[in-house]
Amino acid sequence: MRALVTGGNGFVGMHLVRTLRSRGVETLVAGRTPDGAGVDIPLDLADAENVRGVVELARADVVIHLAAQASVPDATRAPLETYDVNGLGTARLFEAIRGCGEPFARVVIASSAEVYGPRERSAYPLREDVAPRPATPYAASKVAAEAVALASFRTYGIPAVVARAFNAIGPGQDERFVVAAFAAQLARIAGGAEPKLRVGNLAAQRDFLDVRDVAEAFAAIVDGGVPGEIYNVCSGRPIAIADVLRQLIEAAHVAVEVREDPERMRPSDVPMSYGDPSKLRDATGWEPRVPLTRSLRDAFADARARLAAV
Repeated sequence: MRALVTGGNGFVGMHLVRTLRSRGVETLVAGRTPDGAGVDIPLDLADAENVRGVVELARADVVIHLAAQASVPDATRAPLETYDVNGLGTARLFEAIRGCGEPFARVVIASSAEVYGPRERSAYPLREDVAPRPATPYAASKVAAEAVALASFRTYGIPAVVARAFNAIGPGQDERFVVAAFAAQLARIAGGAEPKLRVGNLAAQRDFLDVRDVAEAFAAIVDGGVPGEIYNVCSGRPIAIADVLRQLIEAAHVAVEVREDPERMRPSDVPMSYGDPSKLRDATGWEPRVPLTRSLRDAFADARARLAAV
C-alpha cells in the first residue's frame, strides 16, 4: 500500500508517518515548510495546481489529510485564510483525487472535536451523531472540510472517512497549544528562568489523548473505517487543565508561581469537551494505551531537549 500524508511533517503527522512506515506502508509526506525540510513533496492547499500535481505524483492508495491551519487563536485572527486552507483546501484535494479517476484513493480527513462547540452537560460524552455547533472560525472551517469529504463520497463515490480528533498531546507539539506551552515554560524555569508560569483558563475540561495513540487511531481508520462515516478519536475521559498543569509541575520537580495571563484567555472557550470512543473501538478494535502521566512526562522531556538544542 502507498500512502500520502498531507501535513505529515506536523505534530500528529510525524507520529503517523512513523506508525505507517513501521507497518511496512510506503508513505509520502506532503507539507509546507520554509525550507522544504521534512517533506517529500511541497504542498500549498491554496494552490489548486499544486494540489493536483501532488496527488498525481503520489498516486497513493490512501490519502490521510492532516494539513491545515490548526491553531484556534490563529484561525480567529485570520478567519478568511483559515476557511480557504481548511475548507477550500480540502475541496481542492478532493477535486484532484476525482481528477485522477477511478479507482479513487481512500481518504481519511482529520477533523476536530471543536466542531461540536459548547454543549449542555447532559450531551456528554459527545457522539458522532450530534449535530455540529461551531463556535469559532477554526471549528467552522473543519465543519466545511467534513462536509466536502462526505459530499465527495455521496456524489462521486470517493471513499472518504472523517476522524474527529480531540486534544492530542505529547512530544513534538507546538507551543501554541496548552500542554506544550506549559511544558516549555517549565523547561525554561528548570533551566534557571524566573519561576512564574503564565496560564489561561485552567477550569476548562478536555479529552486529552497521547499523540502516539492518535497516530494508531488514524492507522486503524485507514484499515477499518467505513467510508461515509465519522469517528471520534478520544479517550472518553475529561480532565481539567488545572489537573494537567499540576501533574506537569510534579513531573518537572520545580517550584513555580502560577499567574493568570489575559492574553492566554480564549474567546468562546468551551467549558467542557469529551467524547465517546466506542464507535471507533467497535469498528477497528483501537483503544488508547499511553497513560496521561507518560504523555506529560514525555512532553516535558521534549521541551527540555528542544531548549538545550537552541
